[in-house]
Amino acid sequence: MLKKHSPQVLIFILFSLFFSISSLAQKNIYAGIEIGRRTIKVSVLDVSNIKKADYKIIYYSNDEGLSFAKHITATGELTQEDINKAGLIVFTQLTKIRAQFKIPEENIFLVASSVFGSARNVDALKNKISTLTNKELDIINVDEEAKILVKGSIPPVDYANALHLDIGAASTKGGYIDELQDGKLEFIPLELDFGTMSLTDAVKKTVANQSQASDMSVYQEKSFDFNPIVRKKIKDMLDANPLLLKKEKIYLSGGAVWAFTTLYYNENTKDHYLPIKLEDVIDYDAVLKNNFNKFNTLAKTNTEAARVLNIYDQKYLISANNILQACVESIPNLEKKKIYFVKEGPITWLISYIADRSKKVNTNF
Repeated sequence: MLKKHSPQVLIFILFSLFFSISSLAQKNIYAGIEIGRRTIKVSVLDVSNIKKADYKIIYYSNDEGLSFAKHITATGELTQEDINKAGLIVFTQLTKIRAQFKIPEENIFLVASSVFGSARNVDALKNKISTLTNKELDIINVDEEAKILVKGSIPPVDYANALHLDIGAASTKGGYIDELQDGKLEFIPLELDFGTMSLTDAVKKTVANQSQASDMSVYQEKSFDFNPIVRKKIKDMLDANPLLLKKEKIYLSGGAVWAFTTLYYNENTKDHYLPIKLEDVIDYDAVLKNNFNKFNTLAKTNTEAARVLNIYDQKYLISANNILQACVESIPNLEKKKIYFVKEGPITWLISYIADRSKKVNTNF
């Protein structure tokens, strides 16, 4: 026979149940603020299964147009204005997400990109952030950057069966994870010393008459002539890593791939990983070189396409796709592989942090 309880007891039980469920839900909420070279990104994720990369982005913000990297490169340090501006943005955004999402403090991470490690006065920035937020700012180590990219870009369930490449502005980085005995893992980095902008600069330098370096027909001719050098470097990188033959999935990220998927596919998808095909990359290349006005027209009605063209001109896009196409074409046994664009590239570092702290994922490599 069930005992009768007073209304007060029942209300207490209901409240306890409610707060227990709320507390459990909050444990699945993670947030990160990244101070990048020119941006400060804020992400809040509701993670269902980190091993399968099953998560929802419930908040995302991006403050652009900052000059952190420019000032560090020019003078070797951050300006006081940089430090104050970064501190204010981080404090404002952190205050907002703390109030809105009630995230456990251990689930909130603050990081700065590796370029900050070369700033002589980086401690001034760290102290500013710590004073304002009562949290420590981690500086990503340049040697750890590729590992963080791989851990955050490849779903942990695919760690042993995939490789990752990120085509950046200055270089292309990535790697893969090798399974050793006794369940141990080893990270193998991959790096190509060409990125979207560095390749463009290298091609321009091959123009004998530099007054013609900005001429599109001249640039396309020199870009075509330079392609064998790019392919040779990629082949050498892949040949030095025979274990890549066993990898069945290829995860690609970076501005070059974002530009391609945005301009060519022209569709919005909520999936974190967008399948891509080599034939599409080849078709896109033809449009880039022979019918670029198609993308200018698209940008008039598509805000994401407009963002791409605001960041990259035609020369940069051609260089970006030369790297992308050469990378994909160079993958051994490509017909048996699956290729994905890591759509949520800006939050890969946060996924890596979450995976590191998950008891379900082996990230000891």
